[in-house]
Amino acid sequence: MADSAKLSPVEYLYADLSDANSILATIDSGLLSTYRGKNRAAWEQFYRKKRAKLAKELELLSGARLSGRDTRAIAAMQKQMKAFRGGGALFNPAAKCQDAPRKDIAYRNLKSALVACFVEIGNSLSFEGGKVNRVSVLDLLHETSDRGRRKAAFFAFVPLWQAINGHNEPDSPYRRMIAGAAAEAIKNGTEIDNAARDMGIDPAEVERWLVQILDAWRESSGDVMVEPWDFRFQSGEADRLLGAYIPRESLQPINQRYYRDLGVDLEQIGTLYDLAPRPEKAALAYTDFVTHGRMVNGAWRPTVARVSAPYERGGLFVLNELVHENGHVVNITAIRNRPAFVEWPSSLFAEAFADVPSWSTYEPVWQRRYLSHEAPEKLSLRALHSVVVLDVAWSLFELRMLRAPLTDPNALWTEITSRYLHIVPHPELSWWAVRVQLADLPGYMVNYGLGAILTAEIRQHISQLRGAFDTGDSRWYGWLSEHLLRYGSERDTRTLMQDFLGRPVSPQALLQQIHRLKPVTLQATGDHRTDSARHSILLSLDYPAGLAQLSSRRPQSSWH
Repeated sequence: MADSAKLSPVEYLYADLSDANSILATIDSGLLSTYRGKNRAAWEQFYRKKRAKLAKELELLSGARLSGRDTRAIAAMQKQMKAFRGGGALFNPAAKCQDAPRKDIAYRNLKSALVACFVEIGNSLSFEGGKVNRVSVLDLLHETSDRGRRKAAFFAFVPLWQAINGHNEPDSPYRRMIAGAAAEAIKNGTEIDNAARDMGIDPAEVERWLVQILDAWRESSGDVMVEPWDFRFQSGEADRLLGAYIPRESLQPINQRYYRDLGVDLEQIGTLYDLAPRPEKAALAYTDFVTHGRMVNGAWRPTVARVSAPYERGGLFVLNELVHENGHVVNITAIRNRPAFVEWPSSLFAEAFADVPSWSTYEPVWQRRYLSHEAPEKLSLRALHSVVVLDVAWSLFELRMLRAPLTDPNALWTEITSRYLHIVPHPELSWWAVRVQLADLPGYMVNYGLGAILTAEIRQHISQLRGAFDTGDSRWYGWLSEHLLRYGSERDTRTLMQDFLGRPVSPQALLQQIHRLKPVTLQATGDHRTDSARHSILLSLDYPAGLAQLSSRRPQSSWH
């Protein structure tokens, strides 16, 4: 509660406004048409009224003698008010993809147009005479055994790549956008700067840690080069072994059973789900508030969260993502704080914590309990960390693009993936352009890549204190709520993690996990083949029509 009697009613006014903002976003997402008996027009009127009143009340408090905690609460409310949009579907802007090539478009409008490309094109990719969405194609790359089909699925992304990065010309939509992002960063800093602060390290150290992780993968994953359309397949044998046991209709029951075993009933706490694909729906999975928890008549009224995703298929890759999204649900429903701080923690912590439960899906003991089948540990670890290192590669890619925005993005992505991931160079392809965050929030990928360090640290620390939780722990949710999650946005991530771990964060836990993948040399038999060599696949290059011409117009790399 507020220390000052003057601030308490203002803070509850803020809580009303915050709920109205998130309810409008829920309605605009297409999940609901009304909420608590009010339609959109009524909620918009309520939002405008509360916002105007709150702005006046906060102005009256300026200069008031308040405690340090109340002063921080006011700053938090003012910061959030700037972010409130009063509706609009997340990751689904009103802009049109067709505006992205315009050279006269402003930076923020260009970002919105690029996100629209993911909705308009990414939700309707052509494959084998039909239409599939971006998430389904990524899943096909893990599971499709036929080389021709897998390659065709990879090249289904071509219209999206070209919408985002044109023919990789210096003034392509993405290259103009990243130049705008770099210019903004000079004034406001970047997501990389924020992540460094949250980790308690120097921004220069971020790059060193990312390279350390990629180096660990390079040293542990064998040295056979694979084509980009084969990378997920080569690392995803666990996905294929278990895919048949995870049909789409099983995703929610498995997810909910796991979280019940962790001490939280997602249905009972009122979580809302919108998991079916729609043409105009956001092209990625995300979680957000519907309403924010608060005290009402002396009792805590819990947060209500929602999960949105465009799932056409099942499979381990998709299930892992769904468990990740519900890790966000666990995070925000565990917050018990005054209204000003019932908000997301840092982006770095939010993404890292969501993977704390989701990484368990790649543990054989978890698979045995929830799927009644399991993949060998080495294959499961490889499947998990291949996804992690792709996120780390994107993190390094964005860090370097923001630092040197005139860099050729295709050449930079080729440099990173060929050096560290053993992927055959294809600088004529913009195959990096498959993540919505690259367009919507330049630099955001660091919260996944660097966040993996926090994930490994938190998982290791919980296991040391309470034992493994891969097959459940009924007190897990309550214990983590009390020791890590209840603060919401009040505590900075560096202090939170320092207090939780009893020491500064280190990449060692993650590096140790990746080094477990190192093959064992079989000296006695004379058979020196590694698992990675046996499972690697090399394909000859055979582009769809039109891409050879694309390659001929590729400018020289400024990265090299």
